[in-house]
Amino acid sequence: MAKAKSDSNMMGAVAYVFGWLTGIILFVVKKDDPFVKFHAVQSIIVFGGFTVLTMVLTMTIVGILLLPIIGVASFVLWLLLMWKAYQGEKYKLPMVGNWAEKYAK
Repeated sequence: MAKAKSDSNMMGAVAYVFGWLTGIILFVVKKDDPFVKFHAVQSIIVFGGFTVLTMVLTMTIVGILLLPIIGVASFVLWLLLMWKAYQGEKYKLPMVGNWAEKYAK
C-alpha cells in the first residue's frame, strides 16, 4: 500500500494550483508551516512574474508572438513545481528560491 502524502506536501503543491493567488492565500493561512510558506512565496514570485510579463508582452507585436513560448514554459514549470512540492521536495528555482526562503521565515 502506498504511503499517504503529508498535509504539508499537499498544501505545498496547492500553493501553485492557481499561481500567485493560491500562493497568497496559503502564505496567510499556513503561516506556521515553513514548507508550505516557502512554496507559497515561490509561487507568488514566479507566477506573479509570469502574469506581469504576459501583460507587458501583450503591448507589442513581438511580445504577442512570444506569448505561446512563455505559456508553454510557465505550464511546464507549473507542473514541475507542483510535483516537487507534492513529493516533499523544497525545490528552489535559481534566484527565486533564495528569495522565497528569505521571505518564508
